[in-house]
Amino acid sequence: MQSTRLDDRDIAILATLCREGRIAKTDLAARVNLSPTPCWERMKRLEKAGLIRGYRAEIDLAGLGPHVQVFVTVELESHRAESFQIFERTIDRIEEVVGCWAIGGGYDYLMQVVTQDVASFQTLMDGLLESRAGVRRYFSYIVTKPVKELPPALALLGD
Repeated sequence: MQSTRLDDRDIAILATLCREGRIAKTDLAARVNLSPTPCWERMKRLEKAGLIRGYRAEIDLAGLGPHVQVFVTVELESHRAESFQIFERTIDRIEEVVGCWAIGGGYDYLMQVVTQDVASFQTLMDGLLESRAGVRRYFSYIVTKPVKELPPALALLGD
């Protein structure tokens, strides 16, 4: 993706959409001090540039029923490029893994897992260890309560 020059209004559009993805286009335009047509054109430009990748609803998982959210640090057995590719392809096929990041430091990956309960999480991890994904070891951190979940402060990331 090529770099797109953004001004304060572009940042305001992105920040508002991060917080309120379902905001009406006229309300969005008013919030960023633009008329609807130029606001819509900017949104389309931001989408085309790949800065807006999609629109999603924020779901209250507790309202759906019991669940467990777990963050997992993973260390691979081997650090060859092929090992990373195999692990990433394996993780891509596991629906319960809702986020996975390659990280620097003592571990190779940080995964976010959402599943029904601790037993189903353990079954998932046992299967991952038995697979050819190349996991040497992992450490799991069960979320006991959310403390802060916000989109990034986009205005702080600009020039």
